[in-house]
Amino acid sequence: MDTFQYLYNQLKERPGYLSIQLSMQEPKVILITPPFTQLNTPYPATAYLKGFLNTKGISSLQWDLSIELALKIFCKDGLTRVFELIQNIGEPGFEKEDVYQNRYHFIDQIDAVISFLQSKNPSFAYRIVRGDYFELADLNLDENDLNVSFGYMGLQDKAKYISSALIAKLSRFITDNLDPHFGLSRYAESLSSCVHSMDDLYSALLDESGLIDTLIEELLDQKTEVLKTSNLVAITVPFPGNLYSALRCAQYIKLRFPSIKLALGGGYVNTELRSLSDKRIFEFVDFISFDAGETALLQIINYIDGSIPVELLKRTMICDSQGMRWVDGSLFRDVNAEESGTPDYSDLRIHDYISVLEVVNPMHSLWSDGYWNKLTMANGCYWKKCTFCDVSLPYISDYIPHDAALLCDRVEKLIQDNSCSGFHFVDEAAPPALMKRFSEEILRRNIQISWWTNIRFEKSFNYELCELLRESGCIAVTGGLEVASDRLLKLINKGVSVVQVARVMDAFAASGIMVHAYLMYGFPTQTEQETVDSLEMVRQMFELGILQSAHWHRFALTVHSPVACEPEKYKILVSTDSSSNFANNELEYKEPHGIDHSRYGEGLRKSLFNFMHGSGIDFDLQAWFDFNIPRTTISPDFIANAIETEA
Repeated sequence: MDTFQYLYNQLKERPGYLSIQLSMQEPKVILITPPFTQLNTPYPATAYLKGFLNTKGISSLQWDLSIELALKIFCKDGLTRVFELIQNIGEPGFEKEDVYQNRYHFIDQIDAVISFLQSKNPSFAYRIVRGDYFELADLNLDENDLNVSFGYMGLQDKAKYISSALIAKLSRFITDNLDPHFGLSRYAESLSSCVHSMDDLYSALLDESGLIDTLIEELLDQKTEVLKTSNLVAITVPFPGNLYSALRCAQYIKLRFPSIKLALGGGYVNTELRSLSDKRIFEFVDFISFDAGETALLQIINYIDGSIPVELLKRTMICDSQGMRWVDGSLFRDVNAEESGTPDYSDLRIHDYISVLEVVNPMHSLWSDGYWNKLTMANGCYWKKCTFCDVSLPYISDYIPHDAALLCDRVEKLIQDNSCSGFHFVDEAAPPALMKRFSEEILRRNIQISWWTNIRFEKSFNYELCELLRESGCIAVTGGLEVASDRLLKLINKGVSVVQVARVMDAFAASGIMVHAYLMYGFPTQTEQETVDSLEMVRQMFELGILQSAHWHRFALTVHSPVACEPEKYKILVSTDSSSNFANNELEYKEPHGIDHSRYGEGLRKSLFNFMHGSGIDFDLQAWFDFNIPRTTISPDFIANAIETEA
C-alpha cells in the first residue's frame, strides 16, 4: 500500500473531513494586500478568499495595506515627516526644489485634497479650479489645455485632474529625494522584477528600515491586538512591486509573533516562483501556494489545526527537515464557481479609496478613476492558444465559465453590500456567449449597473450583440490587438485578422462602447516595416473613432509560453543560463538577424499619448521618431474600407 492510499484510509475514518469541514474553533485568518497596488479600488484576491472562507464558516479579516499606507503618507502628519526626513538628509541643492520651498503650503493642502479625491468633499472642486490652492504652472499644466479638455462645466473632473497632478508631483519628490523605490502603484519593483537571484532583495530586507518600511511597521503595530488572536496570515503578491513589501510585512509578523504561520500566494508567485530553490524566502514565510487559492488555503488551515498531515497540502511549497519541497497530496479538487462564494469586501474601508485622473481620456482613466467591484465571468481563457502567453499555467489553461444567473446574484449582493453599481470583470477573455446571457439576465432583472471587461476581438461581437451589451450597462471593453500585422497575428496564433478586429471595434463604437487595445512590439521576426505599418493601422483606428485608448507593451519571452518551448520556430536563441534559484519567468533571448526594437519604444509611446488626446493623428509617422523609419505600406483608407465592406 503506498503512502497516499494509507493517508486516505486514515483520513476517511474521520467524521466530516471529506466534506471539507473544519474542527477549528473560530480561527482568525488574516488576508493581506501589501503596498502598493491600486488606490481607487481594492485588489480582489483577498475578497475572493474571504468570500470562500465564509462558505466554510471560517472567521477571517482582510487588510488592504496599500490604501492604508498611501493615506498615512499623503496626510498632514505624513508629509510633515517626509519633509523633516529630507531636511535631515541635507542633500546639496535640495532646497532648490519648489516642492520643498513650498512644503508648508503642501502640508496645509493635503488633507483637503485627499478628502476631495475620496469624493467626500466635492464642493472643494471650486477652490481647486479657481487656483486658490495650486499654481498650475508649478504642476506643468496649462489653463487653456484644461479648458479644451474639460470645458467650463467639467468642474469635478478638472479639479480631480489637477489634484492628481499634485499627488504625482509629491510622489516624484519622494522618489527623487528620499526613497528611489517608491511608487504609488508599486514599491521596490526593481528588487523583484525579472530577478534570478534573491541577493538584492534579501539584503534590502535585512537593512535598516527607511520611511516606507517604518510606516508599514507602524500600520502593523496598530493591529497587534488582532494579530495576537490569529494563527495564520495569508499575503497575496499580485505584481513584482508587491513582493518586497509583502516580505517586509511577513518579517515584522515573524519577529513579533513567531507562533503565527505565514502563507504567500498570488499572481507574481504563480508565474515567477514556480522553480524557486532559494531557501532564504522561508525565513519570512512558512507556505508558498500556487494557482487557485481556495482549496490550497483551506488545506493550510487544516494542517495548522492538526486535521491533516503535511503530505495533504495542495500545490504548496514548504521547507522543513527534508528541505524545500513541493507538496500536492490533497484529496480535494479546486472549488467551482458555485462553491467559491460571493467576494466579500466588508472589512475594507471602501469609502477611503482615492480616484485619480492621470490621463484626459475617458477609456484610459477607468483603471484609476472610480471604485469598481471586481468579478470574473470565467476562470481561465477559452482560446488559450496565443504563443506569447502563459498557456501552460492553470490561470490560463483551466477554463471554466460561470453561470449567468449566479453572476447576477453576486452582482446584486455586491450592490447591496457596497452601495456601488460599477463592475470590472477581470477576465482573461470574457466569452461572447456568456456575455450575451449575462446581459439578458441583467435586463430581465432590471439591474442598473455600469460594467466593463476584457475580450478577444471575436467576430461574434456583431452590431446586434454590441447593442445588447450596451443596453445591459456595458461601457467599455479591452482586448489584445497585439501586432497589427496579419503575418504576425498568424504567428502569434491570435485567431483574428486586422480587418476582423477593425470591424469588431466599429460594432462596439457604433453602440457607444469604448475600446482599449493592448499592443505589442518586438515580437520575434517582426521587421521595422511591420512595426511602422502596425502604427499606421492603429493611427487609422483612432482617426475613425473606433479605438479610444491603447498601450504598447514590449514583447517579453516567458518560460511558460509556446515561443519559449519552440524558440527555433521563431528564429530566436534563448539564453541557457541556469543560475536562477529565485524568480524564473522572463527569459533572455537574442534574434540573430533581428532589429533593435527598443529604439521604437519612445516613439510608439509618444504617438499613442497624442492619439488618445485627439492630437497628432494627421502627422506623418516620421514625426514621432528621432531616426529615419520606413514609410508605411498601408493604404491611408485601409481600415475605413474594411469597415465599409462589412457594413
